[in-house]
Amino acid sequence: MIPESGEGFKSGFVALVGRPNVGKSTLLNALIGQKIAITSPTAQTTRNRLRGILTLPAAQIVLVDTPGIHKPHHLLGQTIVRNAISAISSVDVTILIVDGSDRMGNGDRFVAESILQSKVPTILGLNKIDILSDETGDTFTDYESFAAEHGWQVAKFSSITGEGLTALQEMMCDRLPLGPYYYPPDLVTDQPERFIMGELIREQILLLTREEIPHSVAISIDQVDEQPKITRVMATIHVERDSQKGILIGKKGQMLKEIGTQARLQMQKMIMGSVHLEMFVKVQPKWRSSRFQLSDLGYRIE
Repeated sequence: MIPESGEGFKSGFVALVGRPNVGKSTLLNALIGQKIAITSPTAQTTRNRLRGILTLPAAQIVLVDTPGIHKPHHLLGQTIVRNAISAISSVDVTILIVDGSDRMGNGDRFVAESILQSKVPTILGLNKIDILSDETGDTFTDYESFAAEHGWQVAKFSSITGEGLTALQEMMCDRLPLGPYYYPPDLVTDQPERFIMGELIREQILLLTREEIPHSVAISIDQVDEQPKITRVMATIHVERDSQKGILIGKKGQMLKEIGTQARLQMQKMIMGSVHLEMFVKVQPKWRSSRFQLSDLGYRIE
């Protein structure tokens, strides 16, 4: 049930934007307080926009986790970047997240230019302050100068340790308009369970195969059968080449078994119950360049 908002209650949408691998999904999970977005050391892990819902006593913040903005090399990449940029113009506040342990580069400036064109109120978020050293401590200068030039407030935080996140929440709330509850207060995401199940499988593939199967994989959840004592899940892993299928299955099926075991453990945490996971691997040549196949696999083409 969605309650009535009281006097002075604020609500709105906040986009988490930045180049790949700056910690957007990790920040989303940290702010929400539980895992709803997958993370991995591999760039471009996030593909679709994912909404996380943070309900505070005086505000409801709908956090939009966007894919890393990068130079695309195929239709999937173009779709990912287009979706990320379109999110910037449809929110109340944008947080440009950067790696505070590294100097400002061309990738950060490219993303910043997209934000400036939207004219949306923006916070510059300096992430990863937990790994600063004496050698990297002066990297803030470029970022802070850029933020001052455009009238942006700066938030310094660590998505890993949680340092600075309370101050970041306050900055977001200050910039939100007065508004109603958009979602029930106990809801943490608007994504269906099936979507998150597929993402949990993809996360384990990224973690366990690393660069061998970087972005040539998509997951479809074919069936979810909720029984009193166990939830049975059937999924298909889509790849582009036979060699990728061989890597995913592994010698005597060991890789697929390990992917399934780790994904199943994550699913059990999510639904707080037992899961039986059955997976198949299917070769679909050049699916990342096919508008029909991208749509069929659930990628929004905007």
